[in-house]
Amino acid sequence: MPLPPDEGATADPVWADDGPVEAHHDTRELAARFEDEKPGRVLSGPVGLLFTGGTVAVALLALWQVFFPLPQGSKYYLIFFLAGVLPMVFLAYPSGVRLRRRPAERGGPSPVDWLLALTALLACLYPVLPVTVGTGGGGGYDAFLDRQGLLEPLDVALGTVLLLLLLEACRRTTGWILPAVCLLFLAYGYYGGLLPQSWPVAHAGLDFAQLVDAFYNSDSGFYGTPLDVAASYIVLFTIYGAVLDLSGAGRFFVELSAAAFRRSRTAAGRTAVASGFLLGTVSGSGAATTVSIGAVTWPILRRAGYPAERAGGMLAAAGVGAILSPPTLGAAAFIIAEYLGVSYLQVLGWATVPTILYYLGILLSVEIDARRSGVRPVVIDTGSAGRLLLRFGYHFLSLIVIIVVLATGASATRAVVIATVLAAALSFLDRRHRLTPARLVEALSGGVRGVLAVSAVCAAAGIITATTTKTGLGPQAAALLVGGAQAVSSEPAVVLALTALLAAVALSLLGLAVPVTASFVIGWVIIGPALLHLGVAAPAAAMFVFYFAVLSEVSPPTALAAVAAAAVTGGRLVPTMWQTLRYALPAYLIPIAFVITPTGLGLLGIGGVGRIAVAGVVSALGVTVLAVAAGGWLPGVGPAGAPERILGAVAGLVLLWLEPPPVTVGAVLAALAVAGVLVRRGSAGRAGGPSVAELVDHREERE
Repeated sequence: MPLPPDEGATADPVWADDGPVEAHHDTRELAARFEDEKPGRVLSGPVGLLFTGGTVAVALLALWQVFFPLPQGSKYYLIFFLAGVLPMVFLAYPSGVRLRRRPAERGGPSPVDWLLALTALLACLYPVLPVTVGTGGGGGYDAFLDRQGLLEPLDVALGTVLLLLLLEACRRTTGWILPAVCLLFLAYGYYGGLLPQSWPVAHAGLDFAQLVDAFYNSDSGFYGTPLDVAASYIVLFTIYGAVLDLSGAGRFFVELSAAAFRRSRTAAGRTAVASGFLLGTVSGSGAATTVSIGAVTWPILRRAGYPAERAGGMLAAAGVGAILSPPTLGAAAFIIAEYLGVSYLQVLGWATVPTILYYLGILLSVEIDARRSGVRPVVIDTGSAGRLLLRFGYHFLSLIVIIVVLATGASATRAVVIATVLAAALSFLDRRHRLTPARLVEALSGGVRGVLAVSAVCAAAGIITATTTKTGLGPQAAALLVGGAQAVSSEPAVVLALTALLAAVALSLLGLAVPVTASFVIGWVIIGPALLHLGVAAPAAAMFVFYFAVLSEVSPPTALAAVAAAAVTGGRLVPTMWQTLRYALPAYLIPIAFVITPTGLGLLGIGGVGRIAVAGVVSALGVTVLAVAAGGWLPGVGPAGAPERILGAVAGLVLLWLEPPPVTVGAVLAALAVAGVLVRRGSAGRAGGPSVAELVDHREERE
């Protein structure tokens, strides 16, 4: 999708002869298949108009709430928000589509869907309706709140209906696993009192009315922090992403990435990585970002000689990195800000150094692959980067505005609304992407549609958080996790390291089963207390859980982003997953580094300039050594043999234990590994023939 000549790019781009992926696939439809949700219906006609009207109304309500909050409080707003989005789920998502494997259904809603939508509307609005129940006298919102802990039978009935509707909404949008997890927590809350009281996870027991009260009429249930985040932050950022996309920003980011590296020997790989980073501002899904960048860059990678599996791994790692990168992180980052009571700008600050290290690892792997595999240089025929920046660089302004407004102390909601208005206004600088009233409605509707599934997930997550709160499961599970580590060793440092490893494994397994947002919520209420109990700082514990929740998209055997990449490249699935793991390796190790030692807090920008500098430099060295060990090549020198790779792997892991003795040992091992590569190259030279590195460099120069 190159820009036409009159808009700043040359004609006939280098990938034209291969045919862009869009020639063979509908990129949007392919991306929808690999979102953290099932593909929805394509609604048209009167139903489409009704759906558009409903979603636009929700968007306008969310925007209104930013500047003119409803006087009754945030929970009152959440009731109306859920009443707006939950019925839309039943209209937009059919009940029988096989998860992630079929294109979007084009039929309209069935009578059952309409019935469920109307029932959802009633169950959601019931707390604010002037309905008199029991002997309590008046009705309405205040009366409903006054009945907390003493619900009337009608309250319990409507709460049960809403519970079932949320489970069905999650099933339609994400599959069976999350509803099953929610039912498991529900069963634990109801039957946990029957467990032997000597068991650590036993509790006094709750009856069904108490559970419904916790879900329906408390601040930790359906209307808890996860839904508050979806209604207050995520919906605004999805609207912003839709506006930015329709204004042509996504297309510009890919073109700029290609232009920036068009004369580099590793232009193809660098373009894919840079595109993933930039497109993360538009797409909130790692898998969808993978499809978007793959649609344009896979033909370039193929011309350069990348095998399909290696290219797929690179695309998947770059796509997932978009969720980890400021200024628009994944949805769980907003929940972190709410749980810890900090500004979103602080969360962005915590993510900055890990993001740099993550992309450092990917770029090093790109450089190593280019030399080890003899990747061919490809000249990408686009306009110059300077010309593109002059013509379309205004797309960066709204991103910069978010940071600037946050720095002034304004809320993230106001910052993103201001950025959205600016992006819409700037769209008129490009006649092809002007946000006319019709396209603005499309952006508002698309933004709300993008938050339907996550809203259902966030509301259903209230089942988990409320049950955990009422039963005290969090501290009990934390004690079990820490006790398992203490059974191996009583040394505090070892206990912390083992607990972190166990937590990482548990979060990775959890992420295979449920969406990222739900994975974070469950991980925070179950695993977070264990880390906090061992003295881990709250920011480090929260970011640890966040990273491993996100990494479910690249973790086998599901590895949704790798599946998406394999769909684009046509590569074999399992090798693509392993290549993705190799590229994404820093993202698995860096979170452990900032949990197991106090110095690791420097990776989150905490602890002063000295700590930040030491942690950043040492971790960068560790990431570099690990990239060399994984890729089997030392840039500028030559191939690394098995002994050097083993030494490098050990050195990289030891360096991430950011304390003086391990750092010293790691540095010595890294030096030995480099010395081994130098000796190997010298031996190859004395044998009378050019080294592999020299052959590759010679071929690149000749071509």
